[in-house]
Amino acid sequence: MEEKILEKNKSEIQNNRKFSIIRIAQSDIPTNKKILVGLTYIKGISWAFSNAICKILNLNPTEKIESLNKQDIEKIENFLKKTDSKIPKYLLNRRKDFETGEDSHLIGNDLNMKKEFDIRRLKKIRSYRGLRHAFGHPSRGQRTKSNFRSKGKKKTVGVKTKKRGK
Repeated sequence: MEEKILEKNKSEIQNNRKFSIIRIAQSDIPTNKKILVGLTYIKGISWAFSNAICKILNLNPTEKIESLNKQDIEKIENFLKKTDSKIPKYLLNRRKDFETGEDSHLIGNDLNMKKEFDIRRLKKIRSYRGLRHAFGHPSRGQRTKSNFRSKGKKKTVGVKTKKRGK
């Protein structure tokens, strides 16, 4: 009899742990997360940007995402498609774009594509940063004497190993 009760409690616990997923801006967000945390699951949205979205759209950041209705989700998606001038420029991830000179905020695949095109452009013009990217070296000024020692397929350079066998 106790075994049946234990099995029943286990199944109830497993059912409570199940959660659904909401899709916002081509990103899956678990509904058991708070709005502030859930928005950071979208690539290109930081904690500060997520907080700004909550304040501008009058959303409670401590509520769960499952409490959002369709209108709130549409408001968030429309806001992400075209960022308002209400957001401070220092929160945007694409300031003074190389091609257009405008300030914008990119998310998801757009962010990946722009980053890839920027690196490709740097490699093409043979700039220092482009060459560092091409050779697989760090491009932000880190020291390389002791770190970044692996070449190619994770073969460390300059490390002696004991010979096995004899």
